[in-house]
Amino acid sequence: MTDPHVASHEQEVEGHPSSGLLSRINAPVARLGMYLSVTGLLVIVTIVFYQVFGRYVLNSSPTWTENLALVLILYVTLIGAAVGVRDAGHIGMDSLLVMLPDHLREKIEIVIHVLVAVFGLAMAYNGWILGASVGTVKIPNLGLPEVIRYVPLIASGILIVSFSIEHIIALLRGEEVVPSWN
Repeated sequence: MTDPHVASHEQEVEGHPSSGLLSRINAPVARLGMYLSVTGLLVIVTIVFYQVFGRYVLNSSPTWTENLALVLILYVTLIGAAVGVRDAGHIGMDSLLVMLPDHLREKIEIVIHVLVAVFGLAMAYNGWILGASVGTVKIPNLGLPEVIRYVPLIASGILIVSFSIEHIIALLRGEEVVPSWN
């Protein structure tokens, strides 16, 4: 059962879909990010299954599976989180915003997106700094450079900044960012 106040507010808020350049770029990027995250999750399940099969059936557990699964978890969660920012799939306090007058709600939504963009910028910057500090170190059992653990942090931060800017532009134009999975 839908609250009539919330339903009527949602109809008022919905503007026409955002059609700007940034939306035309971000929508396929977010869709690709979601596909890659889902694929990564399936690969993680396969790797963990192989590890369990090797340990309990073959009595010889592969040594690389745990490290590879941990690296893939970083990619899946961070890229998936960035897509969640664009598609508004993250945890929010919408019930408080619904009670505010439209002019105040829109200003608070812009502030929220600015703060999220600043957070994304901090993620990208600190991921770059951390990645540069371990650039020559190798991941045990994989032989890959440690820096690959920080690539998703940088990419996610950049995506979060781009997606937040898209939301800010859409709010200022009275438009709505359509989720990329629709």
